[in-house]
Amino acid sequence: MANEPGAQSSKNLAKEPSPTRGNRHVLSALVQNQPGVLAHVSGMFASRGYNIDSLAVGETENPVLSRITVVVKGDERYLEQVRKQLEKIVTVVKVHDISREDFVERDLMLIKIKATPANRMEIQSLVQIFRGRIVDVSPDAVMIEISGQERKVEAFIDAVREYGILELARTGRIALVRGVPRFDEPDAPAPTPVEDAEPMVHGHSEL
Repeated sequence: MANEPGAQSSKNLAKEPSPTRGNRHVLSALVQNQPGVLAHVSGMFASRGYNIDSLAVGETENPVLSRITVVVKGDERYLEQVRKQLEKIVTVVKVHDISREDFVERDLMLIKIKATPANRMEIQSLVQIFRGRIVDVSPDAVMIEISGQERKVEAFIDAVREYGILELARTGRIALVRGVPRFDEPDAPAPTPVEDAEPMVHGHSEL
């Protein structure tokens, strides 16, 4: 039975990296601050079938670089594949799994919920407990800003769900390593401009 094609196929499938098992990993990628970089990164994830739990991007202290924070869930082999594929993109300067470090993370959310004269005080008390703030008030709704770790944001959503959630927007997780990160190299050469770089090729071969 071990030599039958079906049995061999099942054996190979069992060795494939699993995107649905394992821990969540926070990847921090320094990329060139150029148009189209985010499309390159998201395109790689789509073409490879990788799942993204969260993605956030913004400029860094260096105006020529941006930082993309990606949260993925999977085992070590799956994570290694994601990291290597990111590093193949010419506009990506450096990728690091900061989940292995001591880091600070934040998730920012704006949430609009139904509010009536009868429950406004309850809602305001919840906002204070979660150290959020009310940023907009209308006759029948309030908009609230909450920031913190993902579990705090999720807990607030659960706490106000009974009032009726009208709209919700989240930035996704952003994170930085505490202190001076060892993987940063202040004297590293400036990234190659996009127009001078070789064209990116999306391969289909396995790592």
